[in-house]
Amino acid sequence: MIELDDRTRAIQRQARAWAQELKPLALELDQDPDAIHRHLDVAIVSYLTRMTVPPEFNPDPVVIDGRPFYGTGTLERVVFAEEVAVGDAGMLLAAPGPVMSGVLVDAMGDEQQKKWFYSRIMEKPTWTFFALTEPDRGSDAGAMNTTLTPDGDDHFVLRGAKRYIGNAARADLGIVFARTRPGPLGVTAVLTETSAAGFTAEPLETIGLRGLRITAVTLDDVRVPAGQVLGRHLRATQRGMWSAVQGLNRLRPGVAAFGLGIARAAYEYVLANRRTLNTAERHRLDRLGLRLTELRQLIWRSAIAVDDNDPAAGSLASAAKARASRLAEEATLEALGCFGPGARLDHPLLDKLARDARGVEFMEGTGNIQKLNLFTGLVQGHLRRD
Repeated sequence: MIELDDRTRAIQRQARAWAQELKPLALELDQDPDAIHRHLDVAIVSYLTRMTVPPEFNPDPVVIDGRPFYGTGTLERVVFAEEVAVGDAGMLLAAPGPVMSGVLVDAMGDEQQKKWFYSRIMEKPTWTFFALTEPDRGSDAGAMNTTLTPDGDDHFVLRGAKRYIGNAARADLGIVFARTRPGPLGVTAVLTETSAAGFTAEPLETIGLRGLRITAVTLDDVRVPAGQVLGRHLRATQRGMWSAVQGLNRLRPGVAAFGLGIARAAYEYVLANRRTLNTAERHRLDRLGLRLTELRQLIWRSAIAVDDNDPAAGSLASAAKARASRLAEEATLEALGCFGPGARLDHPLLDKLARDARGVEFMEGTGNIQKLNLFTGLVQGHLRRD
C-alpha cells in the first residue's frame, strides 16, 4: 500500500479545498467553453497558469505550509489532478498553462529554448497546445504525415494537419510533431507559434470535456526558426519517437487521474444526493468505492515509476490510463442508474460527468493502444506478471 508523505498530502489538501470553487462553475463552462476567460482569477486556475514551470524560471511558486510547489513531479501532479477533477475536469483542462508542452520542453529543450518558452508562460496567462494526433493516423506517431522540411539555412516549413488538439484555438504557442524523413528517427518535435502565417485552428463540436476546446489544426507552409526544433542538443535516437513515447509516458498517469477524479465525483454525488439506498445499491456503491481505491494505488505506482525512471513506467502508465477511462465510464453510468430513467435531465451535473468520462477514453491513446503497450512491456520483461 503506497502512502503519501507530508509534502504531497499538503498539496492534496490544498487542491481539495481549491476544487470546491470549481463545482459551481462546471455547467457554465460546459455550456460556454470561453467562460474560462471570466475565471482566470480563481485560485486554482491561477496556479495552473504556471504549474510545471521549473524553479529556475518560476520566482513566484505557490507556497503551502511553508513549502514551495512547482508541479514538476509526476506523483505530485496526479494527486493534484484527481482532486481538481473531482471539482471539474473541464476547468482543469481549459486553464492556461504549459502542462503537456511544458513536460516535453523540460525533457527535450535546450537552455535557450526553455528560457524562451517559460518566459512567455510567466509573462501572462498563456494557453499552449500539444499536436501529435492526425486525421487519418490517430495517435500512431510512427505513421504521421505532417512534414518539417528545411527552408534556407535558418528556417523550416511545417505542412500537414492535426486533429483533436486541446486548446489550440485559444493558444499562443505549443508543440507540433512532424516528420523530417521516413522511419522512427525522422519524427521531430518543434515549438510553434499560432500567430505564424499558415497556422489555422478550428474548434470541433464535442459533447464531453468541452472546456478543453478540442480543435482541428491546419499547417499550410508554416515557417519556424531552426532554433525552435526541440532536441537539437540530443542524440538522434532521443529526439523523435523516443521523445514522443517518453513524453506520453510522463503524461498518462495524469490523464488516468482525470478519469479517477471524474469517477469519484460521480460516486460522491450519489452519496450526497441519495438519502436512502437499497441493499443492492449499497453493495454496488461499496464495490465502486473499493475500485476507486485500487485504481488510485495503481496510478500512484505508475507516477512513482515515472519519477524514478523505472523501465516499467510506460507499461504501468498505460495500465492505469486504460483502467481509469473504463472506471470513469462505468462509475458515471452507475451513478445515473441510481436516479432512474430521467437522471440525465434531472441531474445535469451527473449528465456532464458521464459525457466527460467518455472523453477520457480518447485522451493520450485509446484503450486498445494502452493494452498493446502493456502487452509489449510484459513481453520485453519491463513489467512483472505479479
